[in-house]
Amino acid sequence: MLGFNSTPFQPATLQLTGIPGMQTGQAWVSLIFCILYLISILGNLSILALVVREPALHQPMYYFLSMLSLNDLGVSFSTLPTVLATFCFNYRHVGFDACLVQMFFIHTFSFMESGILLAMSFDRFVAICDPLRYATVLTNSRILAMGLGILAKSFITLFPFPFLVKRLPFCKGNVLHHSYCLHPDLMKVACGDIHVNNIYGLFVVIFTYGVDSVFILLSYALILRAVLAIASQEQRLKALNTCMSHICAVLAFYVPIIAVSMIHRFWKQAPAVVHVMMSNVYLFVPPMLNPIIYSVKTKEIRRGILKIFHKSQT
Repeated sequence: MLGFNSTPFQPATLQLTGIPGMQTGQAWVSLIFCILYLISILGNLSILALVVREPALHQPMYYFLSMLSLNDLGVSFSTLPTVLATFCFNYRHVGFDACLVQMFFIHTFSFMESGILLAMSFDRFVAICDPLRYATVLTNSRILAMGLGILAKSFITLFPFPFLVKRLPFCKGNVLHHSYCLHPDLMKVACGDIHVNNIYGLFVVIFTYGVDSVFILLSYALILRAVLAIASQEQRLKALNTCMSHICAVLAFYVPIIAVSMIHRFWKQAPAVVHVMMSNVYLFVPPMLNPIIYSVKTKEIRRGILKIFHKSQT
């Protein structure tokens, strides 16, 4: 293999990085990540089990919640191998092709989450603005078609990324800034013409996060208009309360994305630890928070959890 000189090449392995400046507290960081993964995996598996087992949860809203839980499991399992290897076993190397595969799945599941949140906002829009047609609009076949459409859209738009990266030479070293592989991180160590990667990356972000967030906002503008037209204040609050879990999930997902974008745009000289921590928040917090949010804010989920708990006690 060629050395790190002016001759372009692709390294056999890439070196991952933990959290800058946290070498002395590595054991605590490892414990925190293990707890985050445990909460995320057990929480999302519990949501899936509840929806499968409880007939009362066989409704469109909970089918979409199942999609969100499946996707959050995908996000968690995509990062888990390299994160645990880095922090628990101090093994910081990943094969170049394996890194590209991980990058593809991390970005694919992240973009799918945005699409699922949009589908969930449409569910709330139909439930509040046209409740009489809710069951006929959101049939099982249409929900399945929406889920497959989200999967296909994310897969097709992200599929070129590994090949766009694979064509580039890497002559700026092989050290990445995270404990997992991301496209922007790989671009920092690539040389050659990366304009195509950057332009296509911007297009994908606008086509997914940008379009999805606009339609989510539009859905809630229409929902708010419909709610304000309800005469009874009690009914207005009841209608809005059915949206609170979804609103919290949207905020948990989009606020870290906006924060990361703002830091990259307006605080270019930010310490490396800031960029790393914000990326960790973006990838680890939503999969952990979503099951907690829906367990706390959704009465039917709470009731299902209590029902299973009481059965286990008898």
